[in-house]
Amino acid sequence: MKIEKTEFGGWANCLRLANDHGELIITLDVGPRILSYQHLPGGKNVLKVNPEELGKSGEDHFVMRGGHRLWVAPENELTYLPDNTPVTSELLPDGVRLESISGPIKKELTVTLAAETSAVRLVHRATNVGTAPLTLATWALTVMEPGGLEIIPRPPFGEHPRDLLPNQVMVLWPYTDTSDERWRWGREFITLRQTPHAPPTKIGLRHTEPWVGYLMRSVLFIKSVAFEEGGTYPDFGCNFETFANAQMLELETLSPLRTLAPGESVGHTEAWRLFGSLPEPGSLKEDALAAWLAPFLAKIDPL
Repeated sequence: MKIEKTEFGGWANCLRLANDHGELIITLDVGPRILSYQHLPGGKNVLKVNPEELGKSGEDHFVMRGGHRLWVAPENELTYLPDNTPVTSELLPDGVRLESISGPIKKELTVTLAAETSAVRLVHRATNVGTAPLTLATWALTVMEPGGLEIIPRPPFGEHPRDLLPNQVMVLWPYTDTSDERWRWGREFITLRQTPHAPPTKIGLRHTEPWVGYLMRSVLFIKSVAFEEGGTYPDFGCNFETFANAQMLELETLSPLRTLAPGESVGHTEAWRLFGSLPEPGSLKEDALAAWLAPFLAKIDPL
């Protein structure tokens, strides 16, 4: 695994983390932001970035830019504090630690890349550097390139009358149309296809399964998701949310909410993995899709 300086999108100060199987590009000029994640050799960036917003800094308002970002929840004015100035960085043997301060919040993102696979670990942390208590959660959003299929596993199907208590929570946003044909509500999976000319849609889940996936261009992206039993999560209990519109699709994870005294922190961890040059699944029927996914899921290390 090597770490080297590079340029990306008009930003001169970026880091490239790479081995024979995967590559990350992270800017130091704003953020924290991960701008690119691709499978090697011969892969393409699976993260959606907004070309018109790259290479700039110093704006007095929040700029999306795309890629992977660290927000705080619930969604309010603290979420949209600008992060348009250079980050502080510390190189690690296998990655980098990034820090920035937006108002009363210090954001910290630690990114490490495995030596022999495309596996990435991301530790997200927010610290109250203000003078008053803050109640918030870390919120990690990964913006995916358009045209893919999101795959969300459901808990094992139950049996009546053995299983009398509920075990799943789904939260809907006011603009979410459950008859939208992009969604498929299956027994084993919920899937969402990103398509052009489509209105915004979003759901949140109390997601107790350990992963979500995004399949596109013969590449499978898997994000590992943790659930903390007993944690109080934002948005009626969501540790995972997903949003899609005509341009992109987001995979979003959240930590439990914590009330932070000055100097206290909250955070959560994700793990990523890319598998490239794959044959398309022969069918998207649930049994066939589950069988196609199985060998890749067997290679995922639990959080």
